[in-house]
Amino acid sequence: MKNKTFIDQVDVYVKSGKGGDGAATFRREALVAFGGPDGGDGGRGGDVVLRASTHVNSLLPLFYEPKLVAEDGVPGSGGRCFGRRGKDLVVDVPPGTLVTDIETGAVVADVTEPGQKVVIAKGGAGGFGNVHFKSSVNQAPTEHTAGGAPQELRLHFELKTIADAGLLGFPNAGKSSLLTRLSSATPKIASYPFTTINPMVGTIEYDDFAQIQMADVPGIIEGASRGVGLGLAFLKHLERAHALVYVIDMAGTDNRKPWEDYKTLADEIAAYNDELPARPFLVVANKMDRPAARRNLRRFVKETGVTPIALSCEPSLKDLRDYADLKDYEGPVGLDAFKAALRTLVNPKPRAHRHLEAPPPPIQEMPDTTGEEIPAEALKFATFLKLDPPKKKSHPSRGNIH
Repeated sequence: MKNKTFIDQVDVYVKSGKGGDGAATFRREALVAFGGPDGGDGGRGGDVVLRASTHVNSLLPLFYEPKLVAEDGVPGSGGRCFGRRGKDLVVDVPPGTLVTDIETGAVVADVTEPGQKVVIAKGGAGGFGNVHFKSSVNQAPTEHTAGGAPQELRLHFELKTIADAGLLGFPNAGKSSLLTRLSSATPKIASYPFTTINPMVGTIEYDDFAQIQMADVPGIIEGASRGVGLGLAFLKHLERAHALVYVIDMAGTDNRKPWEDYKTLADEIAAYNDELPARPFLVVANKMDRPAARRNLRRFVKETGVTPIALSCEPSLKDLRDYADLKDYEGPVGLDAFKAALRTLVNPKPRAHRHLEAPPPPIQEMPDTTGEEIPAEALKFATFLKLDPPKKKSHPSRGNIH
């Protein structure tokens, strides 16, 4: 049996910790008459907590261990000794994990932000010891309460990849090649269909350290919205994408017609989720280094009314516009043009300016710093420095001691 390497949905049994029972004991000590009740409370049961982690990209650990059980609380004991609380069970899951109750279908958790924590099963409360039941009319109580029952659930975990942009196209359209050229991702690339069988996410980084997460999902064919091919299994990974990128094989490999491929993709997306067509999108005419692509490009624009971004993922090409004779083409050409258009569409924030209310002035306005002393005005261009003035401390006599 071949080992699985990627899992995006799994059913899991979840059980929180049972609360510890309260104790019903009495003080027994030499020279101490009528010591009275001293039974301690039980500890609270542990919670089952989900934590979104960027170091996890699959639900594979839950596939092999589909039982999540937290620790029970420790019972109370004599001498007013309270039981220890059960340890929480913290489970790391990828951002974008949706958890639903199998029996009711209700959404239990939707973990989207890295570092986000969600309690999916709360531990039982600790029981009271008999020390809580003493009174003037009940000086030797034997009452105590049992710990709270644990919470048991059967949950369905489903991963929906979170990315700024999702690549959409037929098999062999060149989506993996495009992701490889623009990021450090290393998806499998081969000359046969469905080389990508798992979603892949790559990061496109710009000169000012702005980043865009781009997801590549397996190729979609006609009828995917009804489950044909890999269909529904991976269309869901496009639901959380802020923008879509239609990658069209403009060379028409295997006698395909690029304009019909584009219409089919648009129809499949609309049939799967009627909200997806309303999202921002780009259309990419890939494999423009091939002679057939140059002929098909003009007809594609005529048939669809869309002017795509013409590009090629061949690393040896220096100037695609000259090589493919696209001097009279009105649309953008090349990988750099695609990166610029994608940035305009997604509009990521530069990482260097995230702690600033406004970006620094243009670098051309920076004063000369070649002298012995650096002008104070030049410090405004050092975005890594936090130059906020320190807060004034009140005098201790005013009641505000720091």
